[in-house]
Amino acid sequence: MNSSELDPQSGEIVEVAWSERWQVYRRLQELEIPCWCEVDRPLRVKIDSTTEAIQLASILRRLSASPRELTLSLERCWNRS
Repeated sequence: MNSSELDPQSGEIVEVAWSERWQVYRRLQELEIPCWCEVDRPLRVKIDSTTEAIQLASILRRLSASPRELTLSLERCWNRS
C-alpha cells in the first residue's frame, strides 16, 4: 500500500523514542501498515485491524524489552507448540 495515498492526519500518534521511530517506521512499512514519519514530527500509524494492532505492539515490545525478556518470551512460545 502506498502511504502517500492516505491522509496522515487520520492515523494515531505512537509514542516512540525519537532514536527508534525510523526503525519502527521501516518495520511497519515492511508489514504494509500505513504510517507516516516526517522530520521533527511524531510517528503516525493507521491501525485498521486487530492483527495490525498486535503487530505494532510486537514491534514496540521488541524495542523496549530486555534481551532476557525476549528470550523468555521465545522459550514460552516454543514450549507451547
